[in-house]
Amino acid sequence: MTTTARPAEATPAEATPEVAAVSGGASRTGGAGVATEIPRGLLRLPTRRAGEGTRSRWRVPRGVERLAGVLLLVAGWQLAASAGWLSPRVLAGPSAVLTVGWDLVRDGTLGSALWASLRRVLWGLGIGIPLGVVLALASGLTRVGDDLVDANVQMLRFVPIIGLQPLLILWLGLGETAKISLIVMGVAFPIYVNTSVAVKSLHPGWRELADVTGLGRGALIRHVVLPGALPGFLVGLRLAMAVAWLLLVFAEQMNAHSGIGYLMIRAQTFFQSDVIVLCLVVYALLGLISDGLIRLLDRKVLRWQPGR
Repeated sequence: MTTTARPAEATPAEATPEVAAVSGGASRTGGAGVATEIPRGLLRLPTRRAGEGTRSRWRVPRGVERLAGVLLLVAGWQLAASAGWLSPRVLAGPSAVLTVGWDLVRDGTLGSALWASLRRVLWGLGIGIPLGVVLALASGLTRVGDDLVDANVQMLRFVPIIGLQPLLILWLGLGETAKISLIVMGVAFPIYVNTSVAVKSLHPGWRELADVTGLGRGALIRHVVLPGALPGFLVGLRLAMAVAWLLLVFAEQMNAHSGIGYLMIRAQTFFQSDVIVLCLVVYALLGLISDGLIRLLDRKVLRWQPGR
């Protein structure tokens, strides 16, 4: 009987010089055909974005890109004014606005108007912020305070503040008190809403821990409630700052004799569009500066939060 010898089956290590790694862990052969264990888990592979190899590593900073868009808008505005497409009585060009701004700075008109407007906003913030915080604490810490304060504040919040201007004039006259009171009301409402929501959203375990450690009401507010409500308060502060600059425009139209709004009303009477545009630019710059300061404060005092 003749038998046919079958070829010996090759082992995986002899069949291929290398073995691909399998998810979940496998073995691979070394140079001498000895299997080594691959660590289980995910492997980090070198990757790059599509087209990154052919693209230059130098990139324009994001701030420069945003500034380029503003410069293009101003350049188009100046081109339209220089070509005569825009009448100076309708909308003055940027060069005319810069010229009149420099003239007002040199004779001191812009400086005195700016200080008058800043003083009104600072008074409004100095009164409105503590008022909103006190009302928020009274509403957020006790049920009685919530019943007595929240319903009244929410009702007043939906009344247009500009609609209260005639009453303020009847009650307080046309002096600085009526102007500052208008800003105070606009500042207090955002502070109250955001701070009260933050106080009511505090984790109950924090108050239980305060009770266990024996903290009194004052220490509880100082060490637990105020730090926990700080993020909501800062959000309300940003909104309140925007409302303050917005209401300043209306407040300075109430028989004012100084301020940026007064310059705008006087320029409207004499059809000076360059002065009106200048005042609007000043309002915008003041708003951006104040918002930037609050954002800087936000990053400083909330460094303990994750992701900051």
